[in-house]
This record gives sequence, structure tokens and C-alpha cells, in this order.
Amino acid sequence: MFKNCLLLVLLFLLGVTQRVDSQALGEHATVSILTCQEGNELYSLYGHTAIRIKDAANALDVVYNYGTFDFNTEHFYLKFVKGDLRYFVTAYAYNDFYMEYTVENRSIYEQELRLTVAQKQLLFETLNESLQSDAKYYTYKFIDRNCTNMVVDKVNMALGETCIVKTTEQDLSYRQILFPYLKNHFYENLGINILFGSKTDRKGEKLFLPNQFMESLKVAKYHGKLISGEPKILLKATPKAVEGSLWNNIYTLCLLLLLLVVARKAWLYLLYFSVLGLLGILMTLAGFYSLHEELANNYNVLLFNPLLLLVLIFYWTKNVVWLKKTVQLCIVLDLIYFIVLLNKPNLVMFIPLIICTLLLLFYFLRMANKRLLTSVK
Repeated sequence: MFKNCLLLVLLFLLGVTQRVDSQALGEHATVSILTCQEGNELYSLYGHTAIRIKDAANALDVVYNYGTFDFNTEHFYLKFVKGDLRYFVTAYAYNDFYMEYTVENRSIYEQELRLTVAQKQLLFETLNESLQSDAKYYTYKFIDRNCTNMVVDKVNMALGETCIVKTTEQDLSYRQILFPYLKNHFYENLGINILFGSKTDRKGEKLFLPNQFMESLKVAKYHGKLISGEPKILLKATPKAVEGSLWNNIYTLCLLLLLLVVARKAWLYLLYFSVLGLLGILMTLAGFYSLHEELANNYNVLLFNPLLLLVLIFYWTKNVVWLKKTVQLCIVLDLIYFIVLLNKPNLVMFIPLIICTLLLLFYFLRMANKRLLTSVK
């Protein structure tokens, strides 16, 4: 593993320092789209897209990659969360690119574009000009501006019109499209669905994933003729079958929540409410702070409810009347949240949290009622 990581670092360093000078491409130069399949790491779960330009006459075989960012960027994590982290295009030898995905054991598919000599030259020059200017940078957005739709835009630019558009998964929301990619990554999927707000429930009209691009490119036409044919396999990986993890699944979540409920310890319940409430505050702040539209208008705060922190306060201050009112309001909001999720793909993974939260709220509601009854007597 250490050798593999070291090799990837070396390849990256070689790639980001390579300079490609514009020149007249040969008559038989080819331009193709490379689609790299998903990996098992979080950063690679959705695949990758790149452009390859090959010209034997000029001994050229280079890959342009729009998925590069600099970890040394000042305030990297704050910029990433806010949504103003600058990504940039890099160019490096195809052999290095191929070696990188060989190490990662991820398949590569290639679709050669049927462009005119002038269109190839225009794309080649545009990409190289970007490498040498501020045009190389772009502000990354998960759906609206990433390594895939940046490549789509560049190819459409070379064609002179918008020929490549999304033709797959037309009736699915962004959330429904993304959900299967994390099939064997339950907690990662849970975290992503907690962070993502209402935008991801809109119809997924934007072409933003590598596999979508590959499928849409098969049928895209320019002046009535197909731009590309069926993809051919450049690298056929043989990844190990991903089996269900012993811990990364819904069953461990259910077990933990069950143990919490049966513990019947008020302080544990209040700790649970504190975690949910603080997460709700962070999600709300992120929705206002971040430029990522996916984080805004996040109805998950109905479950990860900052009002749960008031339950903690009113319990410790023995304010029974307001404890009861707050608990009742939280119960209503939880039930509304369940209704909101009824047509969402993530309903099943959130049901354990909804049930657990309701059970604990009813525990405090009974406690508040008993205290009120005692005070009346």
C-alpha cells in the first residue's frame, strides 16, 4: 500500500509540472474522452472524466485532467466547505495516467470523438492556453462544475454548439442518481444524505457524472452524425468483490440505537439529543455560509433539530412546562420529517434514527407529565 501511494504521489508531481506547447496537430491526431470507473475510496466513488489527445506525428499523447486541487491551499478545508476552493486543469503523459489507474485497479474506457481537423486544433489550443493562464482554474461545485461537465463544456465549445446533453436517468432526482454509488458504504451514504438539502431532490437535468457522460456521448450528434461510437476498454480492472462490511451497514446503527434505548439512562438520551442538536446547528450554519447549493435548505434539521438542545436545558433547570412543550414540538417535527422522506431513496436508512428519537422524546414527555401531575397534587 505504501509503494502504491508513493507511486501515485510521484505521478501527480510529474503531471502537474508538465508543459504542453500548442502546435499544429497532424492529420491523423485523435481526441478522445476517457471515463474512469468508480473506486472503493470516498474520493473515487463517482468515477472520473478526462480528455486525451494523441498525435503520433508529433510524438504526443497527453491527458488533460480537470480534477486537480492543491492541498497546500491556505485555509483549504474552510474553502472546500464554503465552495470557493479552486480546482484546475493539469496535463500529463497518457502512460502516467494509465499507470495511476492500474495502481488503483480501476477500469478506463475511451470514446474517440469524430471531430474535424479544425475542431481538434481548436480544442487542443484552448486546453493549452488554459494551462498557461488563470483560465486553468475553476471553482468546484459538486453538481454544477466538476471534472465531467468542465470537459463537456470544452467539447461543446469545440463543436460550436451544445451537442452533448444528458440523455440518461431523465426522471430521477440527483439524490436518486447518487444513491446507488454508495451501496456498500452505508455511513458515507448516511453522512452525504444528512448534508445534502433540497436541491438534490430536484430532477437531475445536469450532466455531471462520468458514466452519464459516457452514455450520453454514445447518442450525441453533430449535424445529424454521431460524435462518438461505443466506448472501448483501455484498462479492464479486476477489482475485488466488495462485500458487506461487518460494521459499515444499517444493522450496526440499529444495534447502537437499540442499546441506547434499552439503557434507560436520561443522561445518555440527553447526550444523543446534544449530538443531533449540534449537528443541526452546524448544518444550518453551513447552509448559510457555503456556496454549495446542495447544502442549502436542508430539511434534515427537522430530525437533527437544534431545539433538542432546549430539552437538555429545560431538563436540567427543571422547567417542566417548557420541557413538555419543547418535546411535543420536536415530536411533531419528527413526524413531519418522516412524511417529507416518504418519496426519498434515503427513507430506510433514516427510519432507525427517526424511531429512536421519537422513543426518547416520548420518554421525556412521560417524565414531564409525571412531574406536572406531582406538582398539581
